[in-house]
Amino acid sequence: MLISENRVFSIVDVPRTTTTSMQLPHHVSRQLEQAGQRHVLRFWDVLDEADQAAFAAQLATVDWHGLPELQHLVAARRSGGIPATGLPDLDTARTPPCLLIGSAQNSIARADAVRRGEESLRAGSIGAILVAGGQGSRLGCNGPKGLYQVGPVSRASLFELLLGKLVAVRQRFGRGVPLAIMTSSATDAGTKEFLAAHRHCGLDPAQVLVFQQQDLPALDDTTGNLLLEAPGRLAMAPDGHGGMLVALAKCGGLDWFGRHGVEQIATFQVDNPLAMPLNSEFLGYHLLSGAEFSTQVVRKREPAERVGVVVEADGVHYVVEYSDLPAALAAERLPDGALKFHAGSIAVHAFQKSFLDRVAAGSGALPLHLAHKAVPFLDDAGTRVVPKTPNAIKFERFIFDLMPVANRVCVVEIDPADGFAPLKNPPGATADAPEHVHVALVDHARRLLRRAGISVADGIDVELSAKGILDEDDIRRSLPAGTTIREPLVVGG
Repeated sequence: MLISENRVFSIVDVPRTTTTSMQLPHHVSRQLEQAGQRHVLRFWDVLDEADQAAFAAQLATVDWHGLPELQHLVAARRSGGIPATGLPDLDTARTPPCLLIGSAQNSIARADAVRRGEESLRAGSIGAILVAGGQGSRLGCNGPKGLYQVGPVSRASLFELLLGKLVAVRQRFGRGVPLAIMTSSATDAGTKEFLAAHRHCGLDPAQVLVFQQQDLPALDDTTGNLLLEAPGRLAMAPDGHGGMLVALAKCGGLDWFGRHGVEQIATFQVDNPLAMPLNSEFLGYHLLSGAEFSTQVVRKREPAERVGVVVEADGVHYVVEYSDLPAALAAERLPDGALKFHAGSIAVHAFQKSFLDRVAAGSGALPLHLAHKAVPFLDDAGTRVVPKTPNAIKFERFIFDLMPVANRVCVVEIDPADGFAPLKNPPGATADAPEHVHVALVDHARRLLRRAGISVADGIDVELSAKGILDEDDIRRSLPAGTTIREPLVVGG
């Protein structure tokens, strides 16, 4: 079913706002002709010159050579010919062995892992990538999602909390962590403006690289044609977190990391303010296991939890998206009552840089995954149509598709209370909403304060300064044991 809004544009309603009209560059016109997509120019003559220039610039960014592949995927999906991408036989798959943060029972001694991780941070051989291409529109926030304020007391933004963690690492270990921030076309300008206005949240600007992932067109699910979201703008969407590899290589980011002496790269998402990609124990397990690809997981308790799961089949590791895991298999349990597939992926990873160099120099981009989505579009009359049901295919790449080609994978289970508080949904949602993140941050602060001998009065919000507090040792340097916090406070701020 389709719902048409009031007509916001019509070729008979909109007057020409300029007496001049630019000519579409010949090579772009030729590409549209060859691709059979000249229909997207049907409103060209009623655009003003500035909008024509912007539209021509967008058209020039489209990968016209790759468009037939996208259209082939749409056609194959329509005919039922596309299986889930790169999945193993799930009937024979299992959850791989996991190292557990904080456990004395791991095959690698916890103390050895902590020591090795701290050595790598002290040596300056660790870099990081923050995936920040998402917008905050669903949260009521204009601009990048990283601008959304989640600090329970400070009202600090996601960017401030996450970049602050790198400042705390520099203060503890004496070396900065070079950080690359992956933006999208929708968040690039806003992210750069934020960093400039906030002095990079205390980071050295020379150690911060902002790079932009590619946009891919959304295609009509029936015809495979390009869609217009406005008279002079195609419907496009970022190519997913898996786009980081091609985008990073294209902008020289891997070489940039190399010039900074980086040997291992941790990656994390902007929507998880509790993310702990630079946890020394996690990095130590990654390094001591000799893994090319390490990943953090949380234990799934219920089959319906909307996280992918890490599985192993014939010695090869994969992440299976929750939408690709049949309900019966998702609900299957082991004799002890645990879910058979319980290693929930939280998109916090660590890679050997040499591994990323190798795969980036190989055959190219990661495989495409298809998502059937409701995408607003303009019909032939210029009416904006907002579909109630999916009408288009969007395309994404997932960085975890590198897992099967890694020579060794290390899976590390964390307590979600310490490292996973995703902000996915708007206020009032049943899960992963701002109020849930608020509670998670306060509970996390209370727990660490308690370990440091600090008590917090009931009903009082408390927050740990991202820039000043890594763990209980930093808390003890900020407050003496036996202190009781009786009013809202940012500890270490």
